[in-house]
Amino acid sequence: MQRIPAVPKIGELNAFALQAIQKMGQEALKYYGKGQSGQPFDQNLVTQAELHLNDAFQHHLAERFPDHRLYGREPVGEGYSHEGKRFLWVFDPLDGVDNFQTGIPIWGMSLALYENHWPVLGIFFMPATKDLFRATAGEPAYWNDRPIRIADRGDLSQESVILTFSRFNQNYRCRFTGKIRAMGSTGVHLCYVAMGRADAAIVANEYFKDLAAVRVIVESAGAKLFRLDGSAFLLGEYLDGQKIDEPVMVTSPANAAAVLAGLQKW
Repeated sequence: MQRIPAVPKIGELNAFALQAIQKMGQEALKYYGKGQSGQPFDQNLVTQAELHLNDAFQHHLAERFPDHRLYGREPVGEGYSHEGKRFLWVFDPLDGVDNFQTGIPIWGMSLALYENHWPVLGIFFMPATKDLFRATAGEPAYWNDRPIRIADRGDLSQESVILTFSRFNQNYRCRFTGKIRAMGSTGVHLCYVAMGRADAAIVANEYFKDLAAVRVIVESAGAKLFRLDGSAFLLGEYLDGQKIDEPVMVTSPANAAAVLAGLQKW
């Protein structure tokens, strides 16, 4: 009779995830800031780093949980059920590749765990600064060991901050009275919203893998994901790997209307 592996407890899964993401961070630092001088973007370096990190995490996962699945390595729909391989890890090795290859420390990597299509945990780690954001679904979010919570004032002012993608101004005119910043990393933007350093973030040109982990963190911190028409954005609709074909806003429900009121498409 075939032996059925015991289902690991959440503490065991969290411990593995924390150890794995920090180990992958050490590997990423071997490539960090080593882009070829004289060219604006070293695609070869980024490709090498991403391939190495993906292979390293796959090997690390196979050693500890050989029956678990890794997103992107095989179709999600095959065998992904209550009866089969119920755990799916989602690893994004580099978020903020422009910053990574030039030596700017605002970049990171993310790791999420889903069980039967439901989020279990999410981690975002910035190896160059040692900032680690984490959350277990339905529980408080943390920055390192400090609990974090969104800025939920319900109003916006000249001191409010919105974080956007780099070409935001080419598509939208913003009447927002506060400050608009683009720091070059979607994960960093969303984690800064989760900890209250920014009031909202607007992201674009993303995939399920890019948002799987930080979605858990921001929701645990009290934020929500919205479409720009104000309706809820459902990340699970993009589990099949299709590109998210519209911008997504992340903010507190209390601030959503005020942020959207300041946006106007060119």
